[in-house]
Amino acid sequence: MGVRWLNSGRLLPANDIAVDLGTANTLIYVKGEGVVLNEPSVVAVQKSNGRVLGVGIEAKGMLGRTPGGIEAVRPLKDGVIADVDISELMLRHFLRTVTAKRVFRLKPRVVIGVPSGITELERRAVRAGAHAAGAKEVYMVAEPMAAAIGVGLPVETPTGNMVIDIGGGTTEIAVIALGGIVSDTSIRVGGDEIDQAIVTFLRKNYNLLVGEPTAEAIKIQIGSA
Repeated sequence: MGVRWLNSGRLLPANDIAVDLGTANTLIYVKGEGVVLNEPSVVAVQKSNGRVLGVGIEAKGMLGRTPGGIEAVRPLKDGVIADVDISELMLRHFLRTVTAKRVFRLKPRVVIGVPSGITELERRAVRAGAHAAGAKEVYMVAEPMAAAIGVGLPVETPTGNMVIDIGGGTTEIAVIALGGIVSDTSIRVGGDEIDQAIVTFLRKNYNLLVGEPTAEAIKIQIGSA
């Protein structure tokens, strides 16, 4: 997908949807409404027959507490799609959740932010999941590129721009120039680890117990530019 199309002001016309397919959380944005879905990227399935028992918030509650016959999995790990089939199913579920509550004049076009290291097989799975949910057209953009465009960096110039995209589960680092990613890498450290570090620091140094929501609020308050 060309960067010029993204910068043309037509990224999200009426009836279009944007999806941030993250390692820890998946967000869906509808133009005119803002973010309408923000749920964990987790799916709970029955091992014996593959039946889906829960997706998102419901499935996250099963992590670490599921009986032997149920598996709660994160289909995206370390910045890549670890389980293609479950990722497709999860994306289809989230998109149908959003579209079922709205009346679109036409089938929506969907722009999906994906990990920069995504393979062609993974691209096909993401595209299939979006089409199965009713998308007319599906476009994919690497998350570092989407972040660069979002903050207004001149991505089409020959000047190199480094982007550090800190997500919930991973951090993607990329150098962008001439409308493409010159070099990139992904590390398994993200906002979730920062939250946990704050919880640990307060407990060890001040004997103060706080939950992850409070730690996240502290991170946002003192760690944002």
